Amino acid sequence: MKREPDCMLCSIVSGETSASLVFEDTAVIAFMDINPVTEGHVLAVPRNHYPYLANLPEEVASRMFLAARRIAAAIRGSELKSEGINLSYADGEAAFQAVFHSHLHVFPRYEGDGFKIAADWGNPPT
Repeated sequence: MKREPDCMLCSIVSGETSASLVFEDTAVIAFMDINPVTEGHVLAVPRNHYPYLANLPEEVASRMFLAARRIAAAIRGSELKSEGINLSYADGEAAFQAVFHSHLHVFPRYEGDGFKIAADWGNPPT
């Protein structure tokens, strides 16, 4: 397993730090986020350390998305009764990436949950 010693997500993948696992296969694990945006927020993470999207092998990226798809379906079928699902992947500091181990957020959405995605769609700054 490719690992970085000071990476919080590598520590979870290795079992050094505990997490509430919801999915795992040979390439990806998924667990409950400790700072959830909404109830049921999950992170899908490659087992190996890849800091950016460009470093992520296609097979692993595919497996992360497949895991997210399965998790989203499980959330929709659960007692959480979410009304939607957001997927979020931040790649680089300018995109608000704070943990430099690739990870895909899967979070349920509920009417009035307070989460907002703010952008001036169609009017990029010049």
